[in-house]
Amino acid sequence: MCTPTGSARAAGKPTDVSLTRHYYFAYGSNMNPARVERRRMPFVEHHGGVLDGFRLAFNKRSVKVPGAASANVMAADGHRVEGVLYRLADGAGIEFMDPFEGYPVRYRRELLPVTFGRDEFEAWVYLANRDYIEEGLQPARWYLDHLLEGRPHLSENYYRRLLLTECMPDSDVEPE
Repeated sequence: MCTPTGSARAAGKPTDVSLTRHYYFAYGSNMNPARVERRRMPFVEHHGGVLDGFRLAFNKRSVKVPGAASANVMAADGHRVEGVLYRLADGAGIEFMDPFEGYPVRYRRELLPVTFGRDEFEAWVYLANRDYIEEGLQPARWYLDHLLEGRPHLSENYYRRLLLTECMPDSDVEPE
């Protein structure tokens, strides 16, 4: 099986647009390609992507830090979520992320249209299950830092909005 490398292509158009179910759209901590590599999801390349009709929310209860939020996307007309679109090495590659996302208990995954440039791709997107959503939560600083690592793939405006996210106090270090 192919595993990701630090040389995964990060610019230009995905090389095989005919593949379906071979894309994963990350809007949370997996916007950090180094984190995805450590999680051993086999991907070939990554690019910026946009999920229209959704908004980013920090309302999924964290498993690692009680009282903290993980990222989620919620349907919202007129909104858009920017993130990282990974082209998977094969259709089964998404299964490497399932344990980290708590699939199918904490998150479900759906195939949704994600755009890259003028092209649209059907990509796997994790959405928090209702029982794990709670309003009024804040992400840990270390968690938000993973999102900020996606900067090369984000518009300047979106990146600046992420920088304004209020985080939990004293949450700079990621727990083991």
